[in-house]
Amino acid sequence: MLRILLLAPSSNPDGTHGSLIGYSHAEALAQLHAVTLVIHHDNEEAVRRKQAQFCAIEVVSLPWLDRIHAWCFRWIFRNNFASQALTAFNYFFCLAFEWRAWRQTRARIMAGDFDVVLRLLPISSVLPSPFAFFLRRGPIPFVIGPINGGLPWPTGFRQADKQKEWISNLRDFYRLLPFGRSTYRCAAAIIAGSSQTYKEFATYREKLFFVAGENGINSYLYPTPSRTSQVNDKLELIFVGGLFPIKAVDLALRGAASLLRAGDACFTIVGDGPERSNLEQLTKSLGIEKVVSFPGWLRHGEVLQRMGEADVLVFPSVREFGGGVVFEALAMGAVPIVADFGGPGDIVHPEIGFKVPLTDEEDVVFQIAAILSNLHGDRGLLEQLRQQGMRYARECLSWDRKAQIVTEILCWAARRGPKPDLPAPRRCAEKMLAGRLTSSSFQRTKPLGEITSIFVARSNSCCSALRVTGLNC
Repeated sequence: MLRILLLAPSSNPDGTHGSLIGYSHAEALAQLHAVTLVIHHDNEEAVRRKQAQFCAIEVVSLPWLDRIHAWCFRWIFRNNFASQALTAFNYFFCLAFEWRAWRQTRARIMAGDFDVVLRLLPISSVLPSPFAFFLRRGPIPFVIGPINGGLPWPTGFRQADKQKEWISNLRDFYRLLPFGRSTYRCAAAIIAGSSQTYKEFATYREKLFFVAGENGINSYLYPTPSRTSQVNDKLELIFVGGLFPIKAVDLALRGAASLLRAGDACFTIVGDGPERSNLEQLTKSLGIEKVVSFPGWLRHGEVLQRMGEADVLVFPSVREFGGGVVFEALAMGAVPIVADFGGPGDIVHPEIGFKVPLTDEEDVVFQIAAILSNLHGDRGLLEQLRQQGMRYARECLSWDRKAQIVTEILCWAARRGPKPDLPAPRRCAEKMLAGRLTSSSFQRTKPLGEITSIFVARSNSCCSALRVTGLNC
């Protein structure tokens, strides 16, 4: 058991996105170790109410700065958590939080009360950690991650062009800011949550580890792998997420349109956002408005229920870092169709779902249409992918499993165990095909406009599978 000082200021069990990710990960680690959780005072009540097995909760308060941040978030950023400008704005507040946390915990660190410091939040790799510099000469190691970010904006997609912010062009300047370089130079271990982030920090490969996605799932919330598809001629399609341009829900609707018009499918779009009115108008122009529903935002439990009733998650987001919705879809038995880019591209492989290359809009639409048509005609394949995905989610994507992997890294950093044999992104995909699942039945579409059909390839050899699919994570 390790004594971990865990930095996760925005951890909140009642929150969403990074807040919930941070809390869930911290809670899973607390099942294995003596965790002292360092949080912002705004989250104290919610965290204590959950009564998780934390050794202690260290609360950091910055009254004046908090009021400034709250005012700016409301009136300047208009409560937009997705704003990249907000990430840059948070730089100074991140430094202030860790400086205060260091002052509150320094004496105990020097007294030997902890074995390792882990910074879970913020997830963004551009937000530095002064703790790495403060601990550069010991007495305990500093570990950061899983971190994510740095995903390029794809070219040739109106969805990306419509949402890209000017500040994206300044991202690499974070290395020139105070603590920008020392965070990773002085860290004992760096955990990358995506293949793109792994590539960005490849210079530190001797202490760099790949753990796909910063997300996880709570196994007890999900059905047993015995779940089978409903006896229904229609494909139940679902999308879950904010209705923003980069989510590319319009590509999902256009790809499913032929099945929807023929009465062979229905589509539920769960979520809300500025693109909703445009998407509703698109369903009318495509003649599919009667079989597409927009229930808006739903409680998490209801979202899971809808996922459990769906056959396919159509999620062609053209720029997605983590893709937690893909984790949940797999766990609930919805077969994912995702863009082969970013987090979803790291998670999905041919034995559990489909990855569509980001070539151009028309090609993506064509590939989605071909995949859906084939799934509608081959319910046996759909069921096989469903069962394999649910098993994979339980065995590999749970918070418990993620805590075990991070434990191996922390033990190595603290000189309590051997260096973990965690594969790099490409090797990780090969390992999943070779060892995690036993069946080797899968589908793959042909790339770059050369698609003439969707085929089913069968092989008893993982190497043969890789050659057939041309898998590229």
